[in-house]
Amino acid sequence: MSSSPLRVAVIGSGPAGFYAAGHLLAAELPVHVDLIERLPTPWGLVRLGVAPDHPKIKTVSKAFEKIAGKEGFRFLGNVEVGRDVSHAELAERYDAIVYTVGAQTDRRLGIPGEDLPGSLPATALVAWYNGHPDFADLAPDLSGERVVVIGAGNVAIDVARMLVLDEAELRATDTSDTAIEAITAAGLKELVLLARRGPAQAAFTTPEVVELQELAGADAIVDPAELELDAVSEASLADDTNAERNLVALRAIAALPLAGKPRRLQLRFCVSPVEILGDGKVEAIVIERNRLEADEQGRISAVPTGERETIPCSLVLRSVGYRGIAIAGVAFDERAGTIRNAGGRITDEAGAVVPGAYCAGWIKRGPSGVIGTNKKCAAETVELLLEDAAAGTLPVPAATGDLAGLLAERGVQVISYAGWQKIDAAELAAGEVQGRPRVKLTRWADLLAAASA
Repeated sequence: MSSSPLRVAVIGSGPAGFYAAGHLLAAELPVHVDLIERLPTPWGLVRLGVAPDHPKIKTVSKAFEKIAGKEGFRFLGNVEVGRDVSHAELAERYDAIVYTVGAQTDRRLGIPGEDLPGSLPATALVAWYNGHPDFADLAPDLSGERVVVIGAGNVAIDVARMLVLDEAELRATDTSDTAIEAITAAGLKELVLLARRGPAQAAFTTPEVVELQELAGADAIVDPAELELDAVSEASLADDTNAERNLVALRAIAALPLAGKPRRLQLRFCVSPVEILGDGKVEAIVIERNRLEADEQGRISAVPTGERETIPCSLVLRSVGYRGIAIAGVAFDERAGTIRNAGGRITDEAGAVVPGAYCAGWIKRGPSGVIGTNKKCAAETVELLLEDAAAGTLPVPAATGDLAGLLAERGVQVISYAGWQKIDAAELAAGEVQGRPRVKLTRWADLLAAASA
């Protein structure tokens, strides 16, 4: 193996990207890592996906800052693979490429009316209130009295909670100014969260349920009848401590008297959307009650009963899963929504390993686990990469020029880590004036200007 540093391009600067970079830079051989990011800012969903009222989760960025300070690390922000540089051009310049681009879009419901104005993916709303520059002009219609959120995971419950926070709760966070103003001024009186299966199958975690009891501006509501479990669900609790704790928290909510707060957040179980209604915009959603059935392996599924109900509403937010987006030149599994791979080694359409190409995080395994899950996932991928380097099976780069030179020739304004630190400092300073964690810059032009100041 050559004594010159192993040159690796890591695409995507969320948790999986930083963990991959950190593991590479901790290797016993010299490594140079270029962390390439489409946005001018790093950290992925830690910055733009975590609920703003959960600041403790964002402290993981301290570990990322340490990785960025290691010798051999370089951040190339505002660089999009497929627009500014191709996969083939990266392969010509690096010994290996690791894709850690996450799952950037949402899964669809596949029901009539899903494309009406006022029907949105929850991912878009999350990006909007977190200040993602691609969603600065989203302008969701919050003028109506009722919003429906579809899904039973943490993203769904985070979105539901965020929309019923009062102004004081919002202003203690780094929620974008635009979102704070819109949510505070909203005509919203009731938010309804719909779960396809029962409370024992809900994917959200218990702290998110407990928080609903503590909302300053909204009463949380659960019908006690919907918490009565069938025999199969009751039996499943023995192997699922999270579900058992969820039931305890949900029953505590069901037992609470209404406090007469301005808004209500209602959780409903065993119902599925079948159609979104409206003349030119969302006006109502039709839902169908389900019953739960278990197959021979004990898997519990929701079976429609034919009993339907129409709920008037002005906004429907679907949160039924994330999926990845294909990258030109990289084999993609449309059904799974992931890059085709064998344990992290990227494969072609026929299943053969593509030398020097790897993936980690959600684009590798799908949207599962928590932030820490990506650390193990990235380490596993990097170990395969290092094994291949030691075995001499990595391809030899055909081009000798640095990527930064190619990007400069194309007029790309590359944002360095120092540029990101200028953005960070500007946001923190603006937040300090208002007694907030930070005030985010939410527009591309403002971010790029701050990085160049």
